[in-house]
Amino acid sequence: MTTADEFALSDEQLDSFRRDGFLGPLTIYPPDEMAELWKSVQRQALDRTHAAYPEVDAGMGAPNIFNYDRHLDIDLLAEHACHPKIVGAVGSILGRDLLCWRSEFFPKYPGDEGTDWHQSDTFANASGKPQLLWPGESEESFGAGTITVWTAFTDSTRENGCLQLIPGTHNKMNYDETKNMDYDQERINASVKDGVKRGFFGYDYRQLQIDPDWTPDEDDAFSLVMEKGQCVIFWSTLMHASLPNTSTGRDYRMGFATRYVPTAVRVYPDTDHIEEYGGNISLDRWGAMLVSGRDEHGHNKVVDRTLRGTPVGPAAARRP
Repeated sequence: MTTADEFALSDEQLDSFRRDGFLGPLTIYPPDEMAELWKSVQRQALDRTHAAYPEVDAGMGAPNIFNYDRHLDIDLLAEHACHPKIVGAVGSILGRDLLCWRSEFFPKYPGDEGTDWHQSDTFANASGKPQLLWPGESEESFGAGTITVWTAFTDSTRENGCLQLIPGTHNKMNYDETKNMDYDQERINASVKDGVKRGFFGYDYRQLQIDPDWTPDEDDAFSLVMEKGQCVIFWSTLMHASLPNTSTGRDYRMGFATRYVPTAVRVYPDTDHIEEYGGNISLDRWGAMLVSGRDEHGHNKVVDRTLRGTPVGPAAARRP
Protein backbone atom coordinates (compact mmCIF):
# COMPACT_ATOMS: atom_id res chain seq x y z
CA MET A 1 0.00 0.00 0.00
CA THR A 2 1.44 3.36 -1.00
CA THR A 3 1.65 6.16 1.56
CA ALA A 4 1.96 9.92 1.30
CA ASP A 5 5.51 9.78 2.65
CA GLU A 6 6.61 8.00 -0.54
CA PHE A 7 5.61 11.09 -2.53
CA ALA A 8 7.32 13.77 -0.46
CA LEU A 9 8.89 16.52 -2.57
CA SER A 10 12.62 16.49 -3.20
CA ASP A 11 14.85 19.33 -2.01
CA GLU A 12 15.04 20.56 -5.60
CA GLN A 13 11.26 20.59 -5.93
CA LEU A 14 10.87 22.44 -2.63
CA ASP A 15 13.45 25.04 -3.69
CA SER A 16 11.57 25.53 -6.95
CA PHE A 17 8.25 25.87 -5.13
CA ARG A 18 9.62 28.41 -2.65
CA ARG A 19 11.06 30.48 -5.49
CA ASP A 20 8.20 30.30 -7.99
CA GLY A 21 5.14 29.74 -5.76
CA PHE A 22 3.97 26.74 -7.78
CA LEU A 23 4.97 23.26 -8.89
CA GLY A 24 3.66 21.36 -11.87
CA PRO A 25 2.33 19.87 -13.94
CA LEU A 26 2.51 16.70 -11.81
CA THR A 27 0.77 13.52 -12.94
CA ILE A 28 -1.72 12.13 -10.40
CA TYR A 29 -3.60 9.73 -12.71
CA PRO A 30 -2.98 8.29 -16.20
CA PRO A 31 -5.36 9.96 -18.69
CA ASP A 32 -7.57 6.89 -19.11
CA GLU A 33 -7.96 6.49 -15.34
CA MET A 34 -8.83 10.17 -14.98
CA ALA A 35 -11.43 9.89 -17.73
CA GLU A 36 -13.15 7.00 -15.94
CA LEU A 37 -13.01 8.77 -12.57
CA TRP A 38 -14.60 11.89 -14.06
CA LYS A 39 -17.38 9.87 -15.69
CA SER A 40 -18.23 8.32 -12.31
CA VAL A 41 -18.08 11.66 -10.50
CA GLN A 42 -20.37 13.27 -13.08
CA ARG A 43 -23.01 10.61 -12.50
CA GLN A 44 -22.77 10.86 -8.71
CA ALA A 45 -22.77 14.67 -8.68
CA LEU A 46 -26.34 14.70 -10.01
CA ASP A 47 -27.53 13.51 -6.59
CA ARG A 48 -27.27 16.44 -4.15
CA THR A 49 -29.15 14.72 -1.31
CA HIS A 50 -26.11 14.84 0.99
CA ALA A 51 -24.31 17.82 -0.55
CA ALA A 52 -23.01 20.40 1.90
CA TYR A 53 -24.99 23.18 0.20
CA PRO A 54 -28.50 23.05 -1.22
CA GLU A 55 -29.47 23.37 -4.86
CA VAL A 56 -29.22 27.02 -5.80
CA ASP A 57 -32.43 28.78 -6.75
CA ALA A 58 -32.13 30.62 -10.07
CA GLY A 59 -33.00 33.92 -8.39
CA MET A 60 -30.64 33.41 -5.50
CA GLY A 61 -27.29 33.68 -7.30
CA ALA A 62 -24.27 31.91 -5.78
CA PRO A 63 -23.38 29.62 -8.71
CA ASN A 64 -19.88 29.21 -7.31
CA ILE A 65 -20.99 28.18 -3.84
CA PHE A 66 -23.09 25.53 -5.57
CA ASN A 67 -19.80 24.03 -6.85
CA TYR A 68 -18.12 23.95 -3.43
CA ASP A 69 -17.18 20.96 -1.28
CA ARG A 70 -18.61 17.99 -3.16
CA HIS A 71 -15.77 15.96 -1.60
CA LEU A 72 -17.98 15.94 1.50
CA ASP A 73 -20.62 13.75 -0.14
CA ILE A 74 -18.85 12.04 -3.08
CA ASP A 75 -16.36 9.40 -1.92
CA LEU A 76 -14.33 9.51 -5.15
CA LEU A 77 -13.65 13.21 -4.60
CA ALA A 78 -12.77 12.65 -0.94
CA GLU A 79 -10.33 9.94 -2.03
CA HIS A 80 -8.89 12.33 -4.61
CA ALA A 81 -8.35 15.02 -1.94
CA CYS A 82 -6.56 12.37 0.17
CA HIS A 83 -4.53 10.93 -2.73
CA PRO A 84 -1.03 10.03 -1.46
CA LYS A 85 0.65 11.89 -4.34
CA ILE A 86 -1.21 15.06 -3.39
CA VAL A 87 -0.95 14.73 0.38
CA GLY A 88 2.73 13.80 0.15
CA ALA A 89 3.52 16.91 -1.88
CA VAL A 90 1.36 19.31 0.16
CA GLY A 91 2.60 17.84 3.44
CA SER A 92 6.18 18.56 2.36
CA ILE A 93 5.22 22.24 2.26
CA LEU A 94 2.72 22.66 5.10
CA GLY A 95 3.62 19.82 7.47
CA ARG A 96 1.92 16.55 8.28
CA ASP A 97 -1.22 17.85 10.04
CA LEU A 98 -3.43 18.89 7.12
CA LEU A 99 -7.00 19.94 6.48
CA CYS A 100 -8.75 20.14 3.14
CA TRP A 101 -11.12 23.01 3.88
CA ARG A 102 -12.64 23.52 0.45
CA SER A 103 -12.98 21.93 -2.96
CA GLU A 104 -14.37 23.57 -6.08
CA PHE A 105 -15.28 22.58 -9.62
CA PHE A 106 -14.05 25.05 -12.23
CA PRO A 107 -15.86 24.39 -15.52
CA LYS A 108 -15.22 26.47 -18.62
CA TYR A 109 -17.46 25.88 -21.62
CA PRO A 110 -17.06 27.21 -25.18
CA GLY A 111 -17.68 30.96 -25.09
CA ASP A 112 -16.99 31.33 -21.36
CA GLU A 113 -14.83 34.23 -20.27
CA GLY A 114 -11.43 33.83 -18.68
CA THR A 115 -10.86 34.57 -15.00
CA ASP A 116 -9.38 37.88 -13.81
CA TRP A 117 -5.84 38.04 -12.51
CA HIS A 118 -6.13 37.64 -8.76
CA GLN A 119 -4.52 36.60 -5.48
CA SER A 120 -6.26 35.27 -2.36
CA ASP A 121 -4.93 35.35 1.18
CA THR A 122 -7.80 35.37 3.71
CA PHE A 123 -10.42 34.68 0.99
CA ALA A 124 -12.36 37.73 2.15
CA ASN A 125 -12.25 38.93 -1.46
CA ALA A 126 -15.93 38.34 -2.23
CA SER A 127 -17.61 38.42 1.20
CA GLY A 128 -15.48 41.05 2.95
CA LYS A 129 -14.99 38.65 5.86
CA PRO A 130 -11.89 36.41 6.23
CA GLN A 131 -12.47 32.73 5.61
CA LEU A 132 -8.94 31.79 6.73
CA LEU A 133 -6.80 33.15 9.55
CA TRP A 134 -3.35 31.73 10.25
CA PRO A 135 -1.98 31.84 13.83
CA GLY A 136 -1.22 35.45 14.68
CA GLU A 137 -2.87 36.76 11.52
CA SER A 138 -5.41 39.56 11.65
CA GLU A 139 -7.87 40.69 9.02
CA GLU A 140 -5.45 43.41 7.92
CA SER A 141 -2.18 41.45 7.91
CA PHE A 142 -0.60 39.41 5.12
CA GLY A 143 -0.75 35.70 5.85
CA ALA A 144 0.01 32.66 3.76
CA GLY A 145 -3.30 31.95 2.06
CA THR A 146 -3.84 28.31 1.19
CA ILE A 147 -2.21 25.65 -0.95
CA THR A 148 -4.38 24.96 -3.97
CA VAL A 149 -4.09 21.71 -5.90
CA TRP A 150 -5.78 22.32 -9.25
CA THR A 151 -6.32 19.04 -11.09
CA ALA A 152 -7.27 18.84 -14.76
CA PHE A 153 -10.26 16.49 -14.93
CA THR A 154 -10.25 17.09 -18.71
CA ASP A 155 -7.41 18.25 -20.94
CA SER A 156 -6.64 21.92 -20.23
CA THR A 157 -5.44 23.83 -23.30
CA ARG A 158 -4.95 27.43 -24.38
CA GLU A 159 -8.04 27.12 -26.54
CA ASN A 160 -10.39 25.83 -23.82
CA GLY A 161 -9.22 28.14 -21.04
CA CYS A 162 -6.15 26.85 -19.21
CA LEU A 163 -4.66 28.50 -16.13
CA GLN A 164 -2.13 31.29 -16.37
CA LEU A 165 0.48 31.97 -13.66
CA ILE A 166 3.05 34.67 -12.93
CA PRO A 167 5.96 32.92 -11.15
CA GLY A 168 7.43 34.46 -8.01
CA THR A 169 4.49 36.76 -7.23
CA HIS A 170 3.30 34.92 -4.10
CA ASN A 171 5.16 36.98 -1.47
CA LYS A 172 3.51 40.36 -2.12
CA MET A 173 -0.20 41.07 -2.27
CA ASN A 174 -1.31 43.48 -4.99
CA TYR A 175 -4.90 43.39 -3.72
CA ASP A 176 -6.55 44.50 -0.48
CA GLU A 177 -9.14 41.92 0.52
CA THR A 178 -10.66 44.27 3.11
CA LYS A 179 -12.02 46.38 0.22
CA ASN A 180 -15.42 45.68 -1.27
CA MET A 181 -16.26 44.26 -4.68
CA ASP A 182 -19.69 44.85 -6.17
CA TYR A 183 -21.49 41.73 -7.39
CA ASP A 184 -23.36 42.08 -10.65
CA GLN A 185 -24.51 38.96 -12.46
CA GLU A 186 -24.77 41.01 -15.68
CA ARG A 187 -20.96 41.30 -15.73
CA ILE A 188 -20.53 37.60 -16.48
CA ASN A 189 -19.18 37.11 -20.03
CA ALA A 190 -19.48 40.86 -20.63
CA SER A 191 -16.01 42.38 -20.04
CA VAL A 192 -12.81 42.64 -22.08
CA LYS A 193 -9.72 43.59 -20.07
CA ASP A 194 -6.41 44.37 -21.75
CA GLY A 195 -7.69 42.68 -24.88
CA VAL A 196 -8.80 39.46 -23.13
CA LYS A 197 -12.37 38.48 -22.27
CA ARG A 198 -12.14 38.13 -18.48
CA GLY A 199 -14.25 38.41 -15.35
CA PHE A 200 -14.56 37.06 -11.82
CA PHE A 201 -17.91 35.28 -11.52
CA GLY A 202 -19.88 38.54 -11.46
CA TYR A 203 -17.22 40.66 -9.77
CA ASP A 204 -14.41 42.84 -11.12
CA TYR A 205 -11.30 41.87 -9.18
CA ARG A 206 -9.60 45.14 -10.12
CA GLN A 207 -11.76 46.82 -7.47
CA LEU A 208 -9.44 45.31 -4.84
CA GLN A 209 -6.21 46.67 -6.28
CA ILE A 210 -4.05 48.50 -3.76
CA ASP A 211 -2.84 50.76 -6.55
CA PRO A 212 -5.76 51.49 -8.90
CA ASP A 213 -3.33 52.31 -11.74
CA TRP A 214 -1.33 49.07 -11.45
CA THR A 215 -1.69 46.32 -14.04
CA PRO A 216 -0.22 42.79 -13.92
CA ASP A 217 2.91 42.30 -16.02
CA GLU A 218 1.58 39.71 -18.44
CA ASP A 219 4.99 39.51 -20.11
CA ASP A 220 6.03 37.42 -17.09
CA ALA A 221 2.96 35.16 -17.31
CA PHE A 222 2.72 31.78 -18.94
CA SER A 223 -0.13 29.47 -19.85
CA LEU A 224 -0.15 26.12 -18.06
CA VAL A 225 -1.29 23.41 -20.47
CA MET A 226 -2.11 20.11 -18.73
CA GLU A 227 -3.33 16.66 -19.74
CA LYS A 228 -6.29 15.23 -17.86
CA GLY A 229 -4.99 13.60 -14.68
CA GLN A 230 -2.26 16.20 -14.12
CA CYS A 231 -2.27 18.87 -11.42
CA VAL A 232 -0.50 22.05 -10.41
CA ILE A 233 0.19 22.97 -6.78
CA PHE A 234 0.38 26.67 -5.96
CA TRP A 235 0.02 29.25 -3.22
CA SER A 236 -3.29 31.07 -3.49
CA THR A 237 -1.29 34.29 -3.12
CA LEU A 238 0.39 33.61 -6.47
CA MET A 239 -0.90 35.82 -9.27
CA HIS A 240 -3.09 33.55 -11.38
CA ALA A 241 -5.85 33.79 -13.97
CA SER A 242 -7.28 31.77 -16.83
CA LEU A 243 -7.89 32.27 -20.53
CA PRO A 244 -11.35 32.32 -22.08
CA ASN A 245 -12.65 29.21 -23.81
CA THR A 246 -12.40 30.13 -27.48
CA SER A 247 -12.81 26.56 -28.74
CA THR A 248 -15.60 25.42 -30.99
CA GLY A 249 -17.82 22.41 -30.67
CA ARG A 250 -17.97 20.72 -27.27
CA ASP A 251 -14.41 21.20 -25.98
CA TYR A 252 -15.01 22.15 -22.35
CA ARG A 253 -12.41 22.40 -19.60
CA MET A 254 -13.08 20.99 -16.15
CA GLY A 255 -10.73 21.72 -13.27
CA PHE A 256 -11.17 20.53 -9.71
CA ALA A 257 -9.39 22.44 -6.95
CA THR A 258 -8.72 21.11 -3.47
CA ARG A 259 -7.44 23.60 -0.90
CA TYR A 260 -5.25 22.77 2.10
CA VAL A 261 -4.10 24.45 5.31
CA PRO A 262 -2.39 23.21 8.49
CA THR A 263 -4.75 22.28 11.31
CA ALA A 264 -3.57 25.37 13.25
CA VAL A 265 -5.38 27.66 10.75
CA ARG A 266 -8.86 28.87 11.66
CA VAL A 267 -11.34 28.26 8.85
CA TYR A 268 -14.48 30.42 8.58
CA PRO A 269 -13.59 32.08 11.91
CA ASP A 270 -16.53 33.38 13.95
CA THR A 271 -19.12 32.76 11.27
CA ASP A 272 -21.74 30.13 10.50
CA HIS A 273 -22.36 30.94 6.83
CA ILE A 274 -20.76 31.83 3.50
CA GLU A 275 -21.92 35.12 2.02
CA GLU A 276 -20.62 35.76 -1.48
CA TYR A 277 -21.50 35.59 -5.18
CA GLY A 278 -24.97 36.90 -4.44
CA GLY A 279 -25.81 34.10 -2.02
CA ASN A 280 -25.86 33.37 1.71
CA ILE A 281 -25.32 29.69 2.53
CA SER A 282 -25.31 28.00 5.95
CA LEU A 283 -22.20 26.09 7.06
CA ASP A 284 -24.26 23.67 9.15
CA ARG A 285 -23.40 20.73 6.86
CA TRP A 286 -19.81 21.79 6.18
CA GLY A 287 -16.71 20.36 7.82
CA ALA A 288 -12.99 20.69 7.17
CA MET A 289 -11.60 17.27 6.20
CA LEU A 290 -8.57 15.89 8.02
CA VAL A 291 -6.44 14.34 5.27
CA SER A 292 -3.23 13.71 7.19
CA GLY A 293 -1.88 13.70 10.74
CA ARG A 294 -3.85 14.96 13.73
CA ASP A 295 -5.87 18.00 14.71
CA GLU A 296 -4.71 19.01 18.17
CA HIS A 297 -6.01 22.58 17.97
CA GLY A 298 -9.78 22.16 17.91
CA HIS A 299 -10.42 25.38 15.99
CA ASN A 300 -12.59 23.83 13.32
CA LYS A 301 -15.43 21.40 12.75
CA VAL A 302 -13.59 18.40 11.30
CA VAL A 303 -14.40 15.36 9.17
CA ASP A 304 -11.80 12.61 9.63
CA ARG A 305 -11.14 10.68 6.41
CA THR A 306 -7.87 9.14 7.57
CA LEU A 307 -9.87 6.41 9.35
CA ARG A 308 -11.06 3.89 6.78
CA GLY A 309 -14.79 3.40 6.93
CA THR A 310 -15.46 6.82 8.43
CA PRO A 311 -18.56 8.24 6.74
CA VAL A 312 -18.27 11.40 4.64
CA GLY A 313 -20.49 14.40 5.21
CA PRO A 314 -22.28 16.06 8.08
CA ALA A 315 -22.77 12.85 10.03
CA ALA A 316 -19.02 12.62 10.46
CA ALA A 317 -18.44 16.25 11.45
CA ARG A 318 -17.13 16.72 14.94
CA ARG A 319 -15.04 19.00 17.06
CA PRO A 320 -11.92 17.11 18.16
